[in-house]
Amino acid sequence: MGLLAWLIIFPIFNALWRTMVVDGGVSVETYAFFFTDAYSLRNLWLTIWVTAVCAALLMAICLPIALYLRFAKSRVAAVVQGLALFPLFVPSVILAYALIRTIGPNGAVDILLVNMGLPKIVSPYLTPWGPVIGLVWDNIPLTVLLLVAGLGGVSDNAVEAARDAGAGKIAVFRHVIIPQIGNSVLVVLSFTVLGIFSAFTFPYVLGGASPEMMGPFMQRTFGQLFDTRMAMTQAVITFAICAVFGAFYVRSIARGQKERR
Repeated sequence: MGLLAWLIIFPIFNALWRTMVVDGGVSVETYAFFFTDAYSLRNLWLTIWVTAVCAALLMAICLPIALYLRFAKSRVAAVVQGLALFPLFVPSVILAYALIRTIGPNGAVDILLVNMGLPKIVSPYLTPWGPVIGLVWDNIPLTVLLLVAGLGGVSDNAVEAARDAGAGKIAVFRHVIIPQIGNSVLVVLSFTVLGIFSAFTFPYVLGGASPEMMGPFMQRTFGQLFDTRMAMTQAVITFAICAVFGAFYVRSIARGQKERR
């Protein structure tokens, strides 16, 4: 508890104090500037957009993989699991460089298309889609693991009973599986949002310079503009948004424990 207070609670209140208390009085000028500055709002909106797109893509990609890994009985499942977990062992910087060399301008995909007599692709590098590709790829392992863990609580007997009653795959998914993994989905979304919203490496390396996501925005404000108070204000706003999704996570855990009782 003391470690939690020292590493999390104290820095939060310290940041609030240093951004709102000036010369012994309360001031919200940095917060007012942030929410009236067009560039700051574009950066915040870009971060929200990238986070929402990544969360949607991760669920669309990882849920089918998790379902396959949960119910498949073949040896192919082990191969699929290995491929899904592979990004977990690749550092973010190396992955970002690999994406640049693959889908960046004059990358491997461009060279292949040119040799085949086809037009070049419009590279997502240095666009909002660059961080999306990197963040989705990087978060696949954790998302798959969490979903598979949640699907572990789905009873095989319930699935078989639904099939015996004439339910098809879609009906089984909607009426048997989804109700039982609702909490797991909320946990996945919470972890995804918390990780992506505060991401730095992929937005910094793969994203554009303007607008930029909150991670690089805070670093540039602190490291290049030397505006410590404004950087802390951006951090407080980022934390406040993430805290909303953190509350969903805590609520999901509490509800899961209550249901088990």
